[in-house]
Amino acid sequence: MSNQPAMWHRPVPAEDRAGNATDAQGDGEGDDEGNRGGSRPPAYQFPGYQPAGYQPPGHQPAGHQTSGHQTPVFPAPADRRSTSPAPAPAPAPEEHEPRAGLDTTAVLPYAGSRASTRTRWLRAWMMTAPVDVLALLTPLLVTQQYWRGTLAMTVLTVIVFASGGLYRARRHVSFLDEVPSLCGRLLAAASAVAIVAAMRHESAEYVFSFTRGVAASAGLVILGRAVTREFAIVARKRRWVEHNTIIVGSGPTAVELARLLRRYPQYGLRFVGCVDTPDGPSALPLIGSLDDLDSLVRLRECDVVIVADANCSETSLMEILARPRTAECDLWAATPLWGSRSHGDHIGAVPVVSIGDITLSGPQSALKRASDIAFASVALLLLSPVLLICAVATLIDGGPGIFFYQERIGRHGRPFNIIKFRSMRPVDEHESQTNWSIANDRRVGPIGRIMRRTSLDELPQLWNILRGDMSVVGPRPERPYFVEKFSAEYPQYAMRHRVPVGLTGLAQVSGLRGDTPISDRARFDNFYIENWSLWLDVKVVLRTVTEVFRAGGR
Repeated sequence: MSNQPAMWHRPVPAEDRAGNATDAQGDGEGDDEGNRGGSRPPAYQFPGYQPAGYQPPGHQPAGHQTSGHQTPVFPAPADRRSTSPAPAPAPAPEEHEPRAGLDTTAVLPYAGSRASTRTRWLRAWMMTAPVDVLALLTPLLVTQQYWRGTLAMTVLTVIVFASGGLYRARRHVSFLDEVPSLCGRLLAAASAVAIVAAMRHESAEYVFSFTRGVAASAGLVILGRAVTREFAIVARKRRWVEHNTIIVGSGPTAVELARLLRRYPQYGLRFVGCVDTPDGPSALPLIGSLDDLDSLVRLRECDVVIVADANCSETSLMEILARPRTAECDLWAATPLWGSRSHGDHIGAVPVVSIGDITLSGPQSALKRASDIAFASVALLLLSPVLLICAVATLIDGGPGIFFYQERIGRHGRPFNIIKFRSMRPVDEHESQTNWSIANDRRVGPIGRIMRRTSLDELPQLWNILRGDMSVVGPRPERPYFVEKFSAEYPQYAMRHRVPVGLTGLAQVSGLRGDTPISDRARFDNFYIENWSLWLDVKVVLRTVTEVFRAGGR
């Protein structure tokens, strides 16, 4: 009797010893071990074989497919004493058919490095911009004769680089990819400064000497970019700098992105998990659903969100991405058109496109705030006589109490008190908070009506801008009662509060004031947020001035 355990012992029929009959399992293959007799030891038991009547844990009936990892099945070793090679068994068709969850290697989230926890605040422009400035100012170490032109060249070059996206973070860092853009923008800035220098100085020797300094500084800029890019690659590969990343989706593109991020740390992204709709098919381990994305960004300390194979509508997805925590992340979208010659960035062979800031943060927020302070300060100074006349007229029209304070909702849902010239007195606080429009209210006096039509009653809000409650341009602030009401009725309304509210806005100058559709207002406000630029603010202000002279207010 064999000393092997019972689960490994199988009686060998006489027909098998002849090598021309089926085995005890009836699978149509001869058992070459029968020539040697006895049972096969565990060390030679080939994977996938089980004795008759044995059912392992989790056994499923024939034809039932399960998800997970499938143990590969290898053929039994050939009998070395056999005089003729055994015929190769016919492959089972079902083994070559792709099955969900079986043909993909799962990529699990992995721990971050200690260094990266201390460098999460770093951004690409923090290294490249100072190096560019130092390179452009280097000619001042040789001579201070051209200091005005050198400073002008530095400021203009930084502005041109920033407008061209040369200070944005890129996943695929390559100095050679930046060379054409760097050279073109350096040449444009140098030409502009050289033309001004030639107009101010008739001496050709002066202009030629200045141009040589500009050429030297431009060469240093290119050299500095090569050094900073190489250092960025080394820092990412050694995981000194990496940013936690959540992938939205669980399909093929999401799987490929997770694999690439895990294998190539030079992209500077650490994969922490995927989120998708609960009922969507998943080939990756999900850490939550799309509804949990905002809280997961906070819990996992994520800086980047990549949208790939999202199993939901675009409207629902954008609503989730616009939530406060998620909107602060860098947002990327993996385009499914892999052969479309997309002009964005790429991770491996997967093209990714920056969605752009759907909320104002970082340098953009600082630039907007600086412009707000400058505008409000100058406006209060220049319009002080107009403010005085409006205050006296309000006092004559309605008696004491020239200012009207009302609670409004600002950025991220924070309440504040807005200041306006009073044009009428409400009956009580409830009427003040819930009355939608007083355009045709008879209690509005003639002076108050003129001030409302010319929007002069809004001028005290310049003080709100200086305090930081508001911005010059942005979505108009609304009362808490209507914010709650409209947010429940219109999904995109709450997305307006991603940025500071404004004294004027794109919706207002487009005719959406008073009794106009709220959905149209929300659409214009969100368009402004997602396409913000300083020039767009200037256009809105100029159109506002036109509306004031046309007396287009209500």
